[in-house]
Amino acid sequence: MNSNKPGKVLAADVKAALQGAVNQSGSQAKVAESLRVSTAVISTLLNDKYPGNVELMAQRIRGQYMHATVMCPVMGTLGKHNCLDNQAMPVAFTNPLRAALGRACKTCINRKDV
Repeated sequence: MNSNKPGKVLAADVKAALQGAVNQSGSQAKVAESLRVSTAVISTLLNDKYPGNVELMAQRIRGQYMHATVMCPVMGTLGKHNCLDNQAMPVAFTNPLRAALGRACKTCINRKDV
């Protein structure tokens, strides 16, 4: 019996891309490092047991391994995983780029809970 709630598993294409990345790199640890998550996250995603935000992880995987991009109002075209990384960073008013991203990310159509 699968105890996961509906919607808590990766889409088949995303899961295949994640598994392919693990196979190509030879380890879950290398994939975890490239996605900036723990090895446990990779394992639980592949085993359909990830308790966190599966859609957010799917977006990171699409950006890193499926070359999904977004149009950033500040930086132009960039990978979805880079967009999510920028959203998670604190605003730094001493850095003009970070300040611009801090303002733009608040209302951007690409904004996700990070």
